[in-house]
Amino acid sequence: MKKKSLALLMSLLLVSSAIVSGCGGGKEPAEGNEGTPETSNEPFEITIRHTQVGDSKKFRLALLEDVVEKTEAAVPGLKINLDAVDSEVNRKEKLRGEMASGKPPEIFDVFGSPDAGVYAKEGLMLDLTPIVEELGIKDKFNTLDPFTHDGKIYGLPIGVSIEGFFYNKEYFEQKGLKVPNTLAELEQIAETIKADGKIPFAQASKDAWIPLMTTNNLWSYYADPKITYGFKTGETKWTDPKMVEAVKKHQEWVQKEYYKKGELGLEYADMRNQIISGEAIMMMDGSWATSVFRDPEQAGDMVGKIGFFNFPPLNEGDPIVAMQDANNGYGFSASVQDDPRKMQAVKEFIKHMWTDEMQLRGLKEDGVLPAMKMEIETMNSTSDEEIMQDVFKSLNEIDQSFPAYDALVQASVNTALTLGIQQVIGGDIEPEKMLENVQAAQDAANASEAQ
Repeated sequence: MKKKSLALLMSLLLVSSAIVSGCGGGKEPAEGNEGTPETSNEPFEITIRHTQVGDSKKFRLALLEDVVEKTEAAVPGLKINLDAVDSEVNRKEKLRGEMASGKPPEIFDVFGSPDAGVYAKEGLMLDLTPIVEELGIKDKFNTLDPFTHDGKIYGLPIGVSIEGFFYNKEYFEQKGLKVPNTLAELEQIAETIKADGKIPFAQASKDAWIPLMTTNNLWSYYADPKITYGFKTGETKWTDPKMVEAVKKHQEWVQKEYYKKGELGLEYADMRNQIISGEAIMMMDGSWATSVFRDPEQAGDMVGKIGFFNFPPLNEGDPIVAMQDANNGYGFSASVQDDPRKMQAVKEFIKHMWTDEMQLRGLKEDGVLPAMKMEIETMNSTSDEEIMQDVFKSLNEIDQSFPAYDALVQASVNTALTLGIQQVIGGDIEPEKMLENVQAAQDAANASEAQ
């Protein structure tokens, strides 16, 4: 194994509790699909690792189960085992350990960038290029960039998402509040809510990626969305004064008690419950959370009372920037190319999962924006619910989009950032020092990859 290639894989394994020594020498992905599946009704099994865990993802799970049923019916003898794992555990622990041992599941939930690219360099992921070309869907996606490495496709996105603020529309109307056009207006609203005895922003920071949605959007306004692209190349620095200013703004919101005390001990579901119960009025989250607020079993009386708006710019009239990407999807083990029947199963899974029908069903039932190209009129006609109309409107208002930070930096840097933002929230470190620590991790990661 080449030294540089090993360093890339190990950068992902640094934060994993499942680190094992060495890599499992995967074979290079095949250039094409040679041969035809053997004709046999003998039973065989494959595993799909998914992250559709909990009530908030029950609609996504139902969609997956229907695709599994169709795939099994199309392939004689096939039995598909569903392995449900929490998203963070899958990404940062289980899948990394399996990749290090060279034995991932046949199909698995994976981030396109940087994860799939690192695994693909080790020959551990199936090259899907000939499959999507054969099925005629290669050009039907909005983007395959996160899953494209060295010109080959190593995974397919399940949907597109944007980040913004969910808010209690009924409360806004009662208090005469309007959707903010600037960051200052957002803060004025927060002060009004706080004075009324409510929590301005629902938050839960036990998992650091949740508060980092806010930090990431803040630095994309204060610095520029493009700044994150330069960390890995060394063209930009985490210690840039504008980055410091952005993290200080997040710290200021914590100090002004715009968030619930004890947020570092709260889980993701707790954050949603804060706004559903009326304890909090606004919540920074991804558009995927619409599934919660459209479901009476989860949102109760709040169904129809929650809206959505983009994170407002610093100054009125400035371009609206927002996190928008298609980085979450499914990848496939390179080992399936050695078994014609498993290759057939993979093809059938892709054929049934990535269709207009399933994309629109994901939008209608779960609020997941389509990963495949879709006319806005079709999307509008699929769901006339106000919250989805708010999301569609916000999507059209975005002037510049950017991928989430963890798609652009190494895993070790993400780990330093995770620790850092929690320390800032806990009052244990100042933003300047926190960003110095992240930059040190960035320098080490860049140096390792340059070897």
